[in-house]
Amino acid sequence: MALLEVEGIETYYGNIKALKGVSLTVERGEVVTLIGSNGAGKSTTLRSISGLNPPRKGSIRFDDKDITTTAPQDIVRVGISQSPEGRKCFPRMTVRENLDMGAYLRNDAEISSDMDNVFELFPRLKEREKQKAGTMSGGEQQMLAIGRALMAKPTLLLLDEPSMGIAPILVERIYETIAEINRQGMTILLVEQNANFALEVSSRGYVLQTGTVALTDTSDNLRNDPEVQKAYLGS
Repeated sequence: MALLEVEGIETYYGNIKALKGVSLTVERGEVVTLIGSNGAGKSTTLRSISGLNPPRKGSIRFDDKDITTTAPQDIVRVGISQSPEGRKCFPRMTVRENLDMGAYLRNDAEISSDMDNVFELFPRLKEREKQKAGTMSGGEQQMLAIGRALMAKPTLLLLDEPSMGIAPILVERIYETIAEINRQGMTILLVEQNANFALEVSSRGYVLQTGTVALTDTSDNLRNDPEVQKAYLGS
């Protein structure tokens, strides 16, 4: 049984149907990516999974539990955390305080070692441990947003547009770290407009178009698909 099973979800913003029956699965240990143009429903899919925009129809199962109508804080408790689009760091709080916020539901003995692991993954955060998040570059804030999500000690990590608005050299660094996080055993569902990076780090992908899954295949096959190349890979 897949770690995450999304079946036929329909999600609305008011009366506007943003998702029109999206289905997908993520196996334990995988990196799966959702690619598509602006407005395709990628971020809405993540928001539905994390409980921020619950679907009106369909179901979401995680680790064989139905979480379709579960509150966002309880979804974090069961093992899903998200690094949101636009990073959403707390600008007046320091790097360490932001990371502490990621662990706000925890009271176990491993918080300190997990913090050390985040600093190993992102040495720049260790250098800026006492710096206010709002004074850092976009790439540094993206590292912080991913680190904060990891501090919740999730089983499934949701990453929403980790390359958005970031200098190319830092995008490469962030994607190297995403691959390392996966090698350490983390399951990842990744939303990305930069399909080249997303398909490089993932094993499978789904192409979303106007709220529906238009295509799903291995990342290698998607990368070599002429239509995907034309629409999303700049070929």
